[in-house]
Amino acid sequence: MSMKEFIYQVEARNPNQPEFLQAVKEVVESVWQVYESKPRYKEAKILERIVEPERVIMFRITWARDNGEVMVNRGYRVEFNSAIGPYKGGLRFHPSVNLSILKFLGFEQTFKNSLTTLPMGGGKGGSDFNAKGKSDSEIMRFCQAFMSELFRHIGPNTDVPAGDIGVGGREIGFLFGMYKKLKNEFVGVLTGKGLNWGGSLIRPEATGFGAIYFAKEMLALKNETFEGKTVAISGFGNVSWGTTIKVNELGGKVVTLSGPDGYIYDKDGIKDDKVDYLLEMRASNRDMVKDYADKYGVPFYEGKKPWEVKCDIALPCAIQNELNGDDAALLVKNGVKFVAEVSNMGCTPEAIKVFQEAKLPFAPGKAVNAGGVTVSGLEMSQNSLRFNWSREEVDEKLKKIMIDIHEQCVKYGKDNDYVDYVKGANLAGFLKIANSMLDQGLV
Repeated sequence: MSMKEFIYQVEARNPNQPEFLQAVKEVVESVWQVYESKPRYKEAKILERIVEPERVIMFRITWARDNGEVMVNRGYRVEFNSAIGPYKGGLRFHPSVNLSILKFLGFEQTFKNSLTTLPMGGGKGGSDFNAKGKSDSEIMRFCQAFMSELFRHIGPNTDVPAGDIGVGGREIGFLFGMYKKLKNEFVGVLTGKGLNWGGSLIRPEATGFGAIYFAKEMLALKNETFEGKTVAISGFGNVSWGTTIKVNELGGKVVTLSGPDGYIYDKDGIKDDKVDYLLEMRASNRDMVKDYADKYGVPFYEGKKPWEVKCDIALPCAIQNELNGDDAALLVKNGVKFVAEVSNMGCTPEAIKVFQEAKLPFAPGKAVNAGGVTVSGLEMSQNSLRFNWSREEVDEKLKKIMIDIHEQCVKYGKDNDYVDYVKGANLAGFLKIANSMLDQGLV
């Protein structure tokens, strides 16, 4: 079977799932040559098995608004691959959630978790619930209703969800409380927990911190640093917040934020109390970046994306496919030097092609944003030990793992003077999963 025929078969089995098919195609193109050269992989149909989730759970969620109105949402958990550990991956509460998006996220998570070297499989879940305009009581009732079904399928040695878009510390608290009530046990079944009850230090910042540790290595490979660099980012949630903090620490200047309503440009840089304000925006449920422009008197560009701003480094931090081919061409034209996805699959295939043809260092989300799940894995370890490491210890472990991930990407992606980080990340992740599956037989 040729690669083209393999991809066609996956498309035929998964109609109307564009995000999932996009993620599969990227990985297959990266690993096909190695797959073809290893008879054991082909005989065991490792690739055919990797693209199929081990389990997909879909369920109804019924809950009531404050006024008594009954609401019905869909809930999902995609348990994708457990070859190297319990399923691990976030829960996303957002109106855009569907099976295609969660399968793509679970598939990506499997490779991302493999790169961390921690014993974690891949999974993802969530609901089409929209928190915008909902009270805290309504969000609590929804989370409790969601967990009243999900609890049957998860556990500290089976499946350990975390947060994602729309699921922060508040939601994790409500979910954990309901799990504890239903199971009558206090275990590390969720990560992203509060520090008072089993959470890990720097977990909220971890995705952003880890991304910048990775990007710092990308720059170092070109004898560059963040010092004096202008950085454009998207989003304004926890990921953007952590990213901005670490860029500032390393001497760079973040000048943009974005939301569904548009983007802001702050020529003086997003620092000090401006960084703290991002958390207030996240907690408001308004999902509008214009609030920042109104508070600090900076320009707001309605309905636009930040990729038209001249910058040295571009870091998509919001959602999948937020940066397309036209955006990439504009960034290249304006002199961008480095691009790293902090969001999951933040760039379209057309955008990646533009960056790679321009020989710009470009790194994919499964490598760049692995810091979040890394600290989630460290939280699992601390829960098992009934112990907490200091902030410095967690940060040092995170930094080391992100440097190791960068080294793996370079090892498998270096081609003369250019590093294909996409190929490197996919191949490094694939080899560990594939060999683990071979070791465990036909399961």
